[in-house]
Amino acid sequence: MDNIAIIGVGGFGREVKFLLDEINKINKKFNILGFYDDADELESSYNGLPYLGKIEKLNLLTDQTSVVLGIGDPKIKQKIISRLTNPNLRFPTIIHPSVIVSNDDVNIGEGTIICAGTIITCNIEIGSFVTLNLMCTVGHDTKIGDYSSFMPSVNISGDVLVEDGVYVGTGAKIINQLTIGQGTIVGAGAVVSKSLPPSCTAVGIPAKPIKFH
Repeated sequence: MDNIAIIGVGGFGREVKFLLDEINKINKKFNILGFYDDADELESSYNGLPYLGKIEKLNLLTDQTSVVLGIGDPKIKQKIISRLTNPNLRFPTIIHPSVIVSNDDVNIGEGTIICAGTIITCNIEIGSFVTLNLMCTVGHDTKIGDYSSFMPSVNISGDVLVEDGVYVGTGAKIINQLTIGQGTIVGAGAVVSKSLPPSCTAVGIPAKPIKFH
């Protein structure tokens, strides 16, 4: 089994532990070591796994260890990865056994997490350190950039370009043949019917930018 550590003891980090447990029920693939997190005043264990220390301690490991990001915020994910310089660390792609993925030209980058109930159709490129939470759908000819995060029940129609570091809230829908600019945030329940520029927050039906950042 591969030794694997989870970064983040928050809600999604603990859900990642659940995801790894589900994979292990089918195939004993991972020896889950515990959690790393930079927060102060943490407990000694979470959901039966030990808290192992600050994130920087991963750079001191001498054995080959897999790491998975239990973090939803794209900016925080990117900052954490930039800090991890240890050549002994690996970032496997984690996919729940219930996920449906086409065999037709689907490429998924390292460190990406795909949660239960998600459907990924054909001719799709998903970057590194992407999060697809529970029950998402990704349509044909879609490209998703690195570090982007999609909360539960997001529907992405065909021929969509999602640039790096995009965050899409729960239940949002993205209509086909659109572009979501780098670093943009799409609010929960929004319906994106026109392309969105980079670095904005867009909400509503139809989704419209309400601020830039």
